[in-house]
Amino acid sequence: MLQIDKLTANRIYYFDGAMGTMLQALDAGGMPFPEILNIENPDLIYGIHAQYLKAGCDIIKTNTFGANCIKTEGTPFSADEAVAAGTLLACSAAKAFSQDKKRYVALDIGPTGKLLKPLGTLDFEDAVAAFGRMAKIGEENGADLVLIETMNDTYELKAAVLGAKENCSLPIIATFTLDEKGKLLTGGDIDAAVALLEALGVDALGINCGLGPKQIKALMPTLIECSSIPIVINPNAGIPKSVNGVTSFDVTPGEFAQMMAEIASMGVRFLGGCCGTTPAHIEQMIEATQEIAPAILTDKGLTVVSSYARAVRIGEKSIIIGERINPTGKKLLKEALRSGDYDYILGEAIDQQRVGAHILDVNAGLPDIDEAKVMGELTTQLQTVLTLPLQIDSSNKRAIETALRLYNGKALVNSVNGKKEVLADILPVVKKYGGVVVGLTLDENGIPDTANGRLAVAEKIIRTAAEYGISKKDIIIDTLTLTISSDQQAAMTTLQSLALIKRELAIKTILGVSNVSFGLPERETVNAAFYSLALFHGLDAAILNPGSEAMMRAYRTANLITGRDEQCKEYIAEATGVSQPVTTAKEELSLTQIILRGLKDRAYLETKRLLETTPPLEIIDNHLVAALNIMGMGFEKGEIFLPQLLMSAETVKNAFDAVKAHLSASGQATQSKGEIVVATVRGDIHDIGKNIVKTMLENYGFDVIDLGKDVPTDKIIEAVIKYDIRLVGLSALMTTTVPAMEEAIKEITRLGLPCKVMVGGAVLSQTYADMIKADYYAKDAMASVHYAQEIFG
Repeated sequence: MLQIDKLTANRIYYFDGAMGTMLQALDAGGMPFPEILNIENPDLIYGIHAQYLKAGCDIIKTNTFGANCIKTEGTPFSADEAVAAGTLLACSAAKAFSQDKKRYVALDIGPTGKLLKPLGTLDFEDAVAAFGRMAKIGEENGADLVLIETMNDTYELKAAVLGAKENCSLPIIATFTLDEKGKLLTGGDIDAAVALLEALGVDALGINCGLGPKQIKALMPTLIECSSIPIVINPNAGIPKSVNGVTSFDVTPGEFAQMMAEIASMGVRFLGGCCGTTPAHIEQMIEATQEIAPAILTDKGLTVVSSYARAVRIGEKSIIIGERINPTGKKLLKEALRSGDYDYILGEAIDQQRVGAHILDVNAGLPDIDEAKVMGELTTQLQTVLTLPLQIDSSNKRAIETALRLYNGKALVNSVNGKKEVLADILPVVKKYGGVVVGLTLDENGIPDTANGRLAVAEKIIRTAAEYGISKKDIIIDTLTLTISSDQQAAMTTLQSLALIKRELAIKTILGVSNVSFGLPERETVNAAFYSLALFHGLDAAILNPGSEAMMRAYRTANLITGRDEQCKEYIAEATGVSQPVTTAKEELSLTQIILRGLKDRAYLETKRLLETTPPLEIIDNHLVAALNIMGMGFEKGEIFLPQLLMSAETVKNAFDAVKAHLSASGQATQSKGEIVVATVRGDIHDIGKNIVKTMLENYGFDVIDLGKDVPTDKIIEAVIKYDIRLVGLSALMTTTVPAMEEAIKEITRLGLPCKVMVGGAVLSQTYADMIKADYYAKDAMASVHYAQEIFG
């Protein structure tokens, strides 16, 4: 099998440039499925491959970017046939140009155009299966590697990687698309995306599309600092603009080559182009960079776990792992797990994030429930309201595997121990899905009484993990906290073991703290003292109750004294601020607070209760819209992310359902704030952005007429006239389909229709919106709400 790291050891390798740009130049780009040309006009596609090969590229991408069965569902177009034909075409071209040097074919896999559940409608396993079909067919027809590209959601990215790994044996390269702030559409950052991809075992990773080389260059230091595998950079030829109804790009081949040389010198192993790049861009890029040595790969040695939104590095400062989602000794949590009261559990989780936890422990270990099923549901639901990474805490292999498969990130996995059977059971699961595994220092002989004994068990865990391909950086050792009420030397043995293992093995450490005080009065005092001692012995992470002020004081003070709190900022901020005590999920929350927490079931019940004494309009204005405004402001400031915004919107929908039911029963009807038409324009089959906008507009009281995707201009005009529309929202995700957006705007203007047009989509900018004479550029869903409120008053 092709080994990417060895292939690129001596020189940079080059991908080709854009397929869509070339098709557009040949007047063949205005169709929803350009992949059908692999069957209907193979000479055209072969010719484009040949141009890029003549330009000198090493790797050509198959014309299969959108050829997945989810996109083509309900159409006569066969994705499978297009993948097979496209792969054979590319292989034929590559073979014909391999006289001077070996050329390779990358099976090109792009996104489905849908958001995955629970944010959208696409099931995770359906996505895995669709991507897997593409990978299988690609390998069967001769592809040398898989390129997963233009992904703007880490969950779909994970589905694509798993689909490829489970259905073919080809090396996998994965690239994601960012905005200028370095964020994916769903809020993830570079650190989080890299942590996920490296955990899943891809062979190379990087950035493509969305940005030009200038913008990507600014993000390179972060990417290089956290990545230990080969880096791929395939930018656009700058920012798109419209010239005479045609999408064009503002970076010339010469300018592109110069900027790519600067990027190459920063440390990459693959270069190429995306939207707007042509054979001329690729040829001049190769000329400008071929003497630059490829980056030397260095393992950054980071012990990192991640959620979809953020990465947490263990070792830079002590990490707090919230312990409250663990049924041991918690009656209310046990009841919630048994009854499926997830709102209660989500409330516990949100409170722990609010008071300072960095990671949350998740344990569903009750004998009378289906632990694997509950663990999967918990993992999914928690990620809709939290940005924190999770620690999957179970001794049940099926529960761990279920949770890890569904988890959108790189989890902490608690736990394995030195028993041969346990290591053989759990380590392969962690290797497949990625994670940082907690190793308990006990084995078939029990818990060693001495520090040296626990050191020996830790060494065995590390040695065995290496046999499964798990690096020491992805192991964190627990020297085990035992209760001092039964053995007063137990705590000191734990601390001595911790210090010894840190010194001898240079590995990260973790402890569950509260067990030390079991059976004693004033337990919090004992726990805090033990925690402080552990921190000074080098503890890297602790499982504790972040709602305990004594524990948090110990944490802040230790960071202060050890110099981990730079300029004493955190300590001073906490000492002079107002503390935030933890609430309980049973505590009375206002409807606004319930919505902000994303507690959907409670929102409906609380709204029904309020309707007994409060007018519906007052509830809508003072609670529903007020909560959405708070979330919207947080979203615009970058303090919350798209999943949280959408979950609050779903929660508002539940509350609004209660209002509508009440009004209907009393013979009244809810009053619309206005009707808005939304559509993804002709030739574009992506509807992620449009659907998000629709959700937010509806939650603010607007009626949305959704015309769907690949909507011709005449259908948009027909709807505007029929419904006397004052505002139209047009979406496009592909550069080749923005001219269709401009066409619709021109037709609305020509007919003199009294409506405003707002536009949005990944390829758009304010400059581009101005060029096509849109009335408003909605950079995100909240911007579309603000404009609608301005239009309708």
